[in-house]
Amino acid sequence: MDELSLDRQLCFKLYAASRQVVRAYKPMLDGLQLTYPQYLVMLVLWEWDERAPPQPTVKALGERLLLDSGTLTPLLKRLQSAGLVARRRSTQDEREMHLAVSEQGRALRRRVPALKRQLLCEHGIETEQLEPLRAQLDALLRRMAELPS
Repeated sequence: MDELSLDRQLCFKLYAASRQVVRAYKPMLDGLQLTYPQYLVMLVLWEWDERAPPQPTVKALGERLLLDSGTLTPLLKRLQSAGLVARRRSTQDEREMHLAVSEQGRALRRRVPALKRQLLCEHGIETEQLEPLRAQLDALLRRMAELPS
């Protein structure tokens, strides 16, 4: 098979799999009134709600999600408008915006595990089956992060 064949391209397989996963999540996310990028933001903020980093800032969120602040700011504004997130200026550096989950955001988190289990069940996916793939993707992401920009 030709090395430039589409079926041999890891980048295409990752792209196609990502699109399919997002599509599968859509009904669950519609029920939560979140887009997929908003869901990713909420996942990090829920983590931080339990174990906050020293600086729970937009910059730290961007580093965690591999996104820039220009992408995050509109997402965070919509999440704040929906009552899920609180944003406030740092008292030490007014350029920094600190983030926290609101009580409404915590209530939303409590709904997610059951919906996620239902989603996986509907697609016949056992979470244990995903662990080796997750580990391989983590290793790939680490290696790719080491490449020069």
